[in-house]
Amino acid sequence: MLDILKAAAYGLIQGLTEFLPVSSSGHLAISANIFGLEFEDAILFTLILHLGSLIAVFMIYRKDILELFVGFVVLAVKIFTGRFKYNKTSPGERFVIMIFLASLPLVIGALIEGGVESLSENTKLIGAFLMINSVILFCSDRIPTGKLTERTASPKNALFVGACQLIAVVPGISRSGSTITGGLLSGFDRKFAVKFSFIMSIPAILGASVFKIAGFASSESAANFDFVTFMMCFAGFICALVSGLAAIYVINIIARKKRFVVFAIYCFTAGLLTLIFG
Repeated sequence: MLDILKAAAYGLIQGLTEFLPVSSSGHLAISANIFGLEFEDAILFTLILHLGSLIAVFMIYRKDILELFVGFVVLAVKIFTGRFKYNKTSPGERFVIMIFLASLPLVIGALIEGGVESLSENTKLIGAFLMINSVILFCSDRIPTGKLTERTASPKNALFVGACQLIAVVPGISRSGSTITGGLLSGFDRKFAVKFSFIMSIPAILGASVFKIAGFASSESAANFDFVTFMMCFAGFICALVSGLAAIYVINIIARKKRFVVFAIYCFTAGLLTLIFG
């Protein structure tokens, strides 16, 4: 069983790599393959780590999320009363529509997730995908800065970024890296590209959590939850939350300064070492 320090380390990895463009699934899979993830409540533990990451997004973008919630309510009323016209929607309402459209490709991701999960067992293959991820990040710094925001971006832009998110179901390809790059290719302002990437992670994380909750509820470990398990989950949660907050802060600075090359070098090096020693 994982001890508290090991649980905290996994939480730290989850929080940092969920938002830094280096692939959380790839790093967690490599860590599990190398060091072993001998945790009988692994479903619950993974769920708690994702919850920590999710709360970090809510804390940083609380004003935008509140605007989204208001926009969602107003939009729902307009649709059900037959008064919906896209050209008369507010920025908040358009943002809701964009997040919805960007999340549609996740349906395809859910269908192929079972086949993709088997890739996580091949450490060297993850290393190769990390090197591909480094190329994506290297190219993102060279994309001209656009001017589109939630006020001017189109549904077509949102669908394109959502399709880019689908690539990240492969362990080793960063979700934040691929969606931020997709936003930049769509002409997004760099600050908005980062914000859109992180806010659109909410449906992705929630969707994955629903499946994990269902899996945990049907498992035998749900009836064996004890104080030790609680302490390990708590340690992982706190580390994922704190490191997630730090990662979001850092990535906003680096994206504006076009310094993704730092992560490109890291991913290439990590991928190469994984290929050699994996």
